Amino acid sequence: MSRIGRQPILIPSGVTVEVSGHTVKVTGPKGSLETHFPPEIHVEVAEGKVLVSTKNEGKYVMSLHGTIRALINNDINGVSKGWSKKLELVGTGFKAEVAGSTLSLTVGYSHPVKIEAPQGIGFKVEKTLVTVDGIDRELVGQIAANIRAVRPPEPYKGKGIKYVDEVIRRKPGKAAAAKAGPAA
Repeated sequence: MSRIGRQPILIPSGVTVEVSGHTVKVTGPKGSLETHFPPEIHVEVAEGKVLVSTKNEGKYVMSLHGTIRALINNDINGVSKGWSKKLELVGTGFKAEVAGSTLSLTVGYSHPVKIEAPQGIGFKVEKTLVTVDGIDRELVGQIAANIRAVRPPEPYKGKGIKYVDEVIRRKPGKAAAAKAGPAA
């Protein structure tokens, strides 16, 4: 049985969780989210906790058990605290600007790259840091990945858009390889 799936999820104050059919609706101070789950999974709310269990055994059902519990937990954390990802622009002349719900990136192309924020996502820019905020963890991560994909960091000088906590593995260039001499 899944160790993650067996753990109850505590519902913080100000958050309500409703189960109807195969849908869990989580409402909190920042908004509301819905998660659908398959019929093999059973979700119930009791005594300020959400309990996720399986209706039968099997490899497929057990693989869903912890996943559904984690998705519901992410929704509860999202509507109470929110999720955010920080990206850093590394490179001379690289900059970002926010106009309304549009992020404009100037990252070495002949044109600025514009990224529209979907419903529930917000952008903040401070110098070379771009923060993506929202209540849906999956959507925040996907938008951050889309921003990073505009100019991924390169391994020689490290220029590009990277996550703040990301470590770029650097390669030596041609000059460093020439100094080492030919391998015999």
